[in-house]
Amino acid sequence: QVQLVESGGGLVQAGDSLRLSCAASGRTLSSYAMAWFRQTPGKEREFVAVISRSGGGTEYTDSVKGRFTISRDNAKNTVALQMNSLKPEDTAIYYCAADRSIGYLSKLSRAYDYWGQGTQVTVSS
Repeated sequence: QVQLVESGGGLVQAGDSLRLSCAASGRTLSSYAMAWFRQTPGKEREFVAVISRSGGGTEYTDSVKGRFTISRDNAKNTVALQMNSLKPEDTAIYYCAADRSIGYLSKLSRAYDYWGQGTQVTVSS
């Protein structure tokens, strides 16, 4: 069992940057692939980025490539999402998630075993 807590969300203007953090407790994060998803009202949860257990592999959804960077510090049991050049369409609740399965890096929310409570990101135009 692992507990995840996100932080770092807020209200920013278009073009600004934010850094989201996800802190884990209960088990070491090095046992999990970690991902960020986001969700807006009335829509399904959307994949944003994923990072492998070692941090050596990452994948991003096309709309954030070149703007967002996912990283992890297994020694500190944290995962981060650096978001640059934010756009109003990035507005959402952002969730971190942990996948304990071994294999490819999933972009499907149903593959993830543990979720944080979410942090709101609002980007004004």
